[in-house]
Amino acid sequence: MDLRLPKLPKRRLLAAAAALALLAGAGTWTAAASDDGPAVHREDRVMQMTGAGGAKIDTSYFTAGDASKKRPAVLIGHGFGANKDELRAQAEGLASKGYAVLTWSARGFGKSTGKIGLNDPKGEVADASHLIDWLAKRPEVQLDKKGDPRVGMTGASYGGAISLLTAGYDDRVDAIAPQITYWNLSDALFPNGVFKKLWAGLFINTGGGCERFEKQLCEMYNRVAEAGKPDAAARKILAERSPVAVGDRIKVPALLFQGQTDSLFPLGQADSIAKALRANHAPVSVDWISGGHDGGDRETGRVNGRIGSWFDRYLKDDKSADTGPGFRVTRTGGMDSTNGAATTRGASGDRYPGLESGQREIALTGREQRFENPAGAAPPAISALPGAGGGGLNQLSSLGVGVSLDFPGQNASFESAPFKEDLRITGSPKARLHVKSSSEDAVLFGKVYDVGPGGKQKVLPSQLVSPIRVEGAKAGKDVTVTLPAVDHDVQKGHRLRLVLASTDLGYASPTQPATYSVAMKGDLSVPTAPDVETAATPLPAWVWWLPASGAVIAVLLLLTARRRTTAPAPDPELAEVPLRITDLSKRYAKSVDRYAVRDLSFSVEKGQVLGLLGPNGAGKTTTLRMLMGLIRPDAGEIRVFGQAIRPGSPVLSRVGAFVEGAGFLPHLSGRENLELYWKATGRPAEDARMDEALEIAGLGDALARAVRTYSQGMRQRLAIAQAMLGMPDLLILDEPTNGLDPPQIREMREVMIRYAAGGRTVIVSSHLLAEVEQSCTHLVVMDRGRLIQAGPVSEIVGSGDTLLVGLADDISDPLVDKVAALPGVASAVRADAGLLVRLDGTESGSAARLLPELVRLELPVESMGPHRRLEDAFLTLIDGGTA
Repeated sequence: MDLRLPKLPKRRLLAAAAALALLAGAGTWTAAASDDGPAVHREDRVMQMTGAGGAKIDTSYFTAGDASKKRPAVLIGHGFGANKDELRAQAEGLASKGYAVLTWSARGFGKSTGKIGLNDPKGEVADASHLIDWLAKRPEVQLDKKGDPRVGMTGASYGGAISLLTAGYDDRVDAIAPQITYWNLSDALFPNGVFKKLWAGLFINTGGGCERFEKQLCEMYNRVAEAGKPDAAARKILAERSPVAVGDRIKVPALLFQGQTDSLFPLGQADSIAKALRANHAPVSVDWISGGHDGGDRETGRVNGRIGSWFDRYLKDDKSADTGPGFRVTRTGGMDSTNGAATTRGASGDRYPGLESGQREIALTGREQRFENPAGAAPPAISALPGAGGGGLNQLSSLGVGVSLDFPGQNASFESAPFKEDLRITGSPKARLHVKSSSEDAVLFGKVYDVGPGGKQKVLPSQLVSPIRVEGAKAGKDVTVTLPAVDHDVQKGHRLRLVLASTDLGYASPTQPATYSVAMKGDLSVPTAPDVETAATPLPAWVWWLPASGAVIAVLLLLTARRRTTAPAPDPELAEVPLRITDLSKRYAKSVDRYAVRDLSFSVEKGQVLGLLGPNGAGKTTTLRMLMGLIRPDAGEIRVFGQAIRPGSPVLSRVGAFVEGAGFLPHLSGRENLELYWKATGRPAEDARMDEALEIAGLGDALARAVRTYSQGMRQRLAIAQAMLGMPDLLILDEPTNGLDPPQIREMREVMIRYAAGGRTVIVSSHLLAEVEQSCTHLVVMDRGRLIQAGPVSEIVGSGDTLLVGLADDISDPLVDKVAALPGVASAVRADAGLLVRLDGTESGSAARLLPELVRLELPVESMGPHRRLEDAFLTLIDGGTA
């Protein structure tokens, strides 16, 4: 199991790096020419630290541009279990923006020596101050005074905490941007006195075992793991290595990112940071991203862009830099079961509202209830699968199955009446309870479910629970339970269900059996954050670059503005149908009986993302060119919103297209190219919705640069942004991911899904089957110009009755046989990534029932999700069509 952040890919280089050996072991320089801007130089060196243990720290130093120009510096720390190499892409990006960037592998990671101290002030924090000393001696680094460089710090998780800690211990730090990190590691691993055993174990394993840590940390972990609960000494040692220890000293501008899908460091950690820094009168902005340590989208592109702007403002003193709102949250409504469209958008407010803003009281019904804590705390309830990432419980939700599990007789529940209108929860609900136990203490796990009409659909927002230890419960005690902080929309007709369970897979519960009783002592208080407003357009991201065919469309529109060709009358019954193709055929040039496309018919509805698939020569591009009016069909008809397509058809103004090569003027900037393109269409400037397109692109300063300095990926994204000018109702993309690296491909996927979620339609032609499977709701499969199959992705791929269970380690054959013999399992076979488990379709054959059985068998489950086999289905269709 790996706690590290997703690996950031290295930038694509235009020239091979030239390595130069420096004198006296000073390090190694590499110079890389990049088409993103000036060459980025990297110097690798190992530095001897003077702190505890005298560790040797492996570093990389990045600069770009004029070496004589003074610039601010940025330190980037890595996530736990990773090393400095994970940070190269981000470092090169900041270097190209005019920063001197230093990355390093923390003690015990990568090539650095020393014991892991979990950000020990005498170890890792002292190392960071030593690195600042080194930066102060660099001739190209801007100084505020002798020995004091202008420096910012950023990093995620473990690296985010070192940013906060260094800012508290070393007043030379000028700005910070920590991500998905902690304020108090004691509260994170021992919330309300309950041991978060799975995450704590993952820390030890990811660090390489107990012997890789400082001795006192290893002894502390073993002591707590054996006892099943923390002692005062354990809480003290973790708190001393946490930002909370120096909270009153952190007074620098802070941009805080925290993950909504995060059972390790939930939103409450960022809330504590924001409150403390506000009390110090420091500028603070809070950003709740979609993903976190439990998986989901960490919005890397948007996050890095905002960090760059934050440092521009507070390190370069650029008062024109847009640092964003005081609070922002990415809102994700999940996936629509009818068409697969995801609803994702940003919401913001001028000021961070905290976790208790706009309280609303919700009455819950239910009498006092008795339930058991079973002997050995087994079987445990299941909420999250820590560390499983995006392939775990989040992906299982797309199957429409309940992914949380509460065992009868082991919980109490209280339920609201159906809501008469939608309710947005933003923050931490609270409940007042009376708790009584047959034992001296009680350990409970509180969670709030969103329950659909009839109780058929039950969702646990972000798969989060709140543990609470109630001491002195034998005599009965009133307690207030603060439930997990979430941002969740409860729809009209749904109910809220408060559940108090006696066990949870991720935590240590008392092993002695006990009987608990719980009664409500008031209403459920729900925060609504009324001052946070959702953006009208659900498209925060980027996307860029203009195809030659787009320029052709613009010219055609301009030249035919006064000359209309005779076309069939509009069909009013198809006025709301984005596309219908009927019996379409196109012969090859100078051929009578050879067809590029033959008798092709299909339709596309609003809100769909349709993937056009087929091998080379299948006729995909020819079909798209006919759709855009660039070539005429020999037979058949294409109608867009009921209007027949001809060159210059007025309805083409509702179509945006990205097909074939780039057609930008290299000496003009990205913005100037967009403005010129729109002017060529002859449409009013106000119809371009330019600001929305630029927000999508997120190019920042690059929009002002000449396009000749852009990389292929930047041109690609700029072209797609241009295709979106005017926010067309139908967007056509031909191989949009060519030249993009994995994170950019993921962002492209999100753009397509979000675009369709706004009621628009996207048609995408791609050869990346995995991307099509994740991006598209429907498919059209072509071969040799003919339609092979069309329909929803789920129907073409199959019923989804096969699950891929990812394993951290190999397992024995007898254990595989035990899985195959489980109730509801038809078969279990090994696969490259773990086990393929096929369910038998009976009541017992569900993903929700399988997961606890795998845990009971002690399988090292790392992830679990549907095995979608689009590649197999595609090859089967093509083989069948050509047989």
